[in-house]
This record gives sequence, structure tokens and C-alpha cells, in this order.
Amino acid sequence: MARITLHSDSGYHQHIRVRDHHWEADEGPALGGQDQGPNPYELFLSGLGACTAITLRMYAERKGWELGEMDVALHFHRDDDGHEQIDRTLRCSAPLSEEQRQRLLEIAAKTPVTLTVKRGTPVATQWAAD
Repeated sequence: MARITLHSDSGYHQHIRVRDHHWEADEGPALGGQDQGPNPYELFLSGLGACTAITLRMYAERKGWELGEMDVALHFHRDDDGHEQIDRTLRCSAPLSEEQRQRLLEIAAKTPVTLTVKRGTPVATQWAAD
């Protein structure tokens, strides 16, 4: 369904490839990186945000609803007790009824990446064969 490859040559700077696309990841200077790309949590939120916007646009198209320009803002935070939360805020430039807005919130809670996060999908790690 999805596959990426990542190459790390030195430091925290990472080279990521997906099909014919490539981009960088890094940590900021406060964590010893050179800030040459988004950090891992920023990349994670990017995927969640993109999935949210794409899914809501697909739903709106099927309903014949105009969304106009859409913004999805995401904030990952962890409190002093270690509890983590992602806050997601949606905005559309087109006027929507309260019923439409509520339905889009329901759909946002069921996007594929949202459900993956909520389920706590297992991660299996192994060494590549030599």
C-alpha cells in the first residue's frame, strides 16, 4: 500500500525516496541536527494532514459540496505526564452549513491515516539479509 526507502549517510540528515519523489529530513539544531528538512514528527503530521484534506475533498466531491481552499493545522504535543495528543483544526474558504461542518468532522475522524494512528498499528523491525 505504501513503501519508502531512507538513506542516512552521517549525522541526523536523512534522504527519503518514494517512487520518483525525494526529500530530506533532519532534526533542528537544538537536538543536534542541521535543520535540513522537517523532523520525524513534522513528517508524520504532514501525512496525517494530507490524508485529511484529500479524504475530505473526495467526500465533498461526491456530495457536490464546494470547499474552496482548505487548511489543515496539526499540533502534536506531550504533557509532563507523557500523555500525547494531536490537535487538528480545519478551515475551508467556502461557506458551509453547520450540518456540513459536523459531517466533515465525522469524516476527518475516519480518514485512513487517522484510523491507523488510533489503532496503534504494530511495527515489525528486522535486519536486511546480507
